[in-house]
Amino acid sequence: MIIGILSDSHLKSDYTKEVIDYLKLQGCEYLIHAGDLCIEKNLQLLEESNLKYIAVFGNNDRALLELSSKYNIKSEPYYFKIKNKRFKLMHLPYHLTPDADIVIFGHTHIFEKDYKNKTLFLNPGEVCAREKPLIECVKLEIKENEYIITRYFREINEKNFKKEEYKYEQ
Repeated sequence: MIIGILSDSHLKSDYTKEVIDYLKLQGCEYLIHAGDLCIEKNLQLLEESNLKYIAVFGNNDRALLELSSKYNIKSEPYYFKIKNKRFKLMHLPYHLTPDADIVIFGHTHIFEKDYKNKTLFLNPGEVCAREKPLIECVKLEIKENEYIITRYFREINEKNFKKEEYKYEQ
């Protein structure tokens, strides 16, 4: 199972489209957005990806609340399953408790990964390149006994994404 994870798009729908297209090229079957989409265009891009997706409202998404029946966007923390894995998705990192197999969050604009007590914690960083001149996203590959996390990032003035890979045994 291969999942694309992104967060903190803010007003950068061009970067959001680029990241979604890139994650699709990497074989992602699902997309997870950890909030701060800010504009309907970013939700439309998730919808138009033709992948199964889920998103949560971030602290800057009040204008999107009325769109919850039109798009697959939920209040945080949102619990769901993909195959046999339990996920907890949120924007604000206020519920970082190990009550799911995988906990995904955003808000800090900083890539983070940690595996402790059989729970994987992931923050994909920022799409919007607001805090630093990097566009970031993550591919999570879930194998039978292993999580493979690939962080993709590129400087805003460069064309190609670079990558870093991390592995955790389950």
